[in-house]
Amino acid sequence: MKTLTKEMQDAITPTMALDLLKEGNKRFVNNLKVNRNLLQQANETSDAQHPFAVILSCIDSRTSAELIFDQGLGDVFSVRIAGNIINEDILGSMEFGCKIAGSKIIVVLGHTKCGAVKGACDHVEMGNLTALLSKIRPAVDDEITTIENRNSGNSEFVEKVATINVNRTVTSIIERSPILKEMLERGEIGLVGGAHDITSGKVTFFDTIDVTA
Repeated sequence: MKTLTKEMQDAITPTMALDLLKEGNKRFVNNLKVNRNLLQQANETSDAQHPFAVILSCIDSRTSAELIFDQGLGDVFSVRIAGNIINEDILGSMEFGCKIAGSKIIVVLGHTKCGAVKGACDHVEMGNLTALLSKIRPAVDDEITTIENRNSGNSEFVEKVATINVNRTVTSIIERSPILKEMLERGEIGLVGGAHDITSGKVTFFDTIDVTA
């Protein structure tokens, strides 16, 4: 697998970028990862990097973007934070990744059985974690189809909240970053949410949002 160059990155469209991630995940699920010389890639990216994607995912040890999408060094910007939430620093990182470094797609990736989502469902308060979980709480409140057992013991409820949380993050990126919104409207980048099943390894992508609507 070749190391991405500026010319190769320029030739990738947002749709192609999503397809590259889908194909990589298919390889991961089938245990058919591409053979890479990572040391060679380290050397070839020592002067410059040209990732095709920015992936915001959870810190969960089972959700490593490079692994589950079968990507090498220099292929993706990986942003990780509990509950795949958004904040000013992460937005700035995404703006750098797309506007300055040339990435073609942003993926907000949640996952099944997310501990941060469970904590928000259970109204956990502990040190600095309290403020982080408060950013997921609106997704808990937005899940109105579950009347009883609205806690981490209800796995169906947890997964519904996790999906809402991803979609809220996607919407927040558009609302809070004029730079990324403009790039989306021009078709320069794509933005999509998804969920990683930690049992099967499969990533399911959600419908994209029409930012011109």
